[in-house]
Amino acid sequence: MEFPYGQDPGAPIRSGIPEHGRIPKYYAAKVEIAALLEELGEGEVLPAERELAVRFAVSRETLRQALRELILEGRLQRAGRGTVVAGPKMAQPLSLASYTEGVRDQGREPGRRLVSLDRFPCPPALAADLGLAVGDAVWHMERVLLADEERVGLESTYVAVARVPDLATDFNPDSSFYAYLHQRLGIGFGDADERLETVLATPREALLIGTPGALPMLLIHRLSRDAEGHPLERVRSLYRGDRFSFTTHLGTPAGG
Repeated sequence: MEFPYGQDPGAPIRSGIPEHGRIPKYYAAKVEIAALLEELGEGEVLPAERELAVRFAVSRETLRQALRELILEGRLQRAGRGTVVAGPKMAQPLSLASYTEGVRDQGREPGRRLVSLDRFPCPPALAADLGLAVGDAVWHMERVLLADEERVGLESTYVAVARVPDLATDFNPDSSFYAYLHQRLGIGFGDADERLETVLATPREALLIGTPGALPMLLIHRLSRDAEGHPLERVRSLYRGDRFSFTTHLGTPAGG
């Protein structure tokens, strides 16, 4: 069976063309540029805006709208004064696997850069999540996430000081926190609850990650429990929407 309009399965129906057939000029230019990206390949420099505007018979402003959408979708990246074809998005699993494992599975080198490590009395909302009393000591560790030294996200981890008392002196913040818990402290992971949503970064977050404020972000809230079912950590992870997608495996529910 042929798919409608000669498109690949999974592509937007009719490439987003409305039934009335009237295609916005910027979108027609976007489709043409997307085809050009396939020809050029990852890392290649896109021709100058003036040349593209003439080539696709559109105004510079119309062309820029098409380019902005392709940048937001992660198909293009700004590089100095030019624009280059971006590589494929990293597919991070929605699982208990760590960020380190997910990035390495994509053939890239994971890394982290410590922003801050603070100790403070646990507030009521966090105490409920972590099974602590209000005022118990809690760590907050904030780190920029890296992939091949490219800044791709921002992660905030909250964990009870009683669980990891020597975090400030015994843990390398550039490394995997999960590996530290398991290998150094013998803490095993049981299960977790996650919630995924799209947001815009705050000005501070955009500055730390190195992105425009208008770039859509993928935000994951995670509450993890240890192998005995006790609350272990609460994590807020912000990922660049142009560099990440997320995958999961779905099984058959009980009862069919």
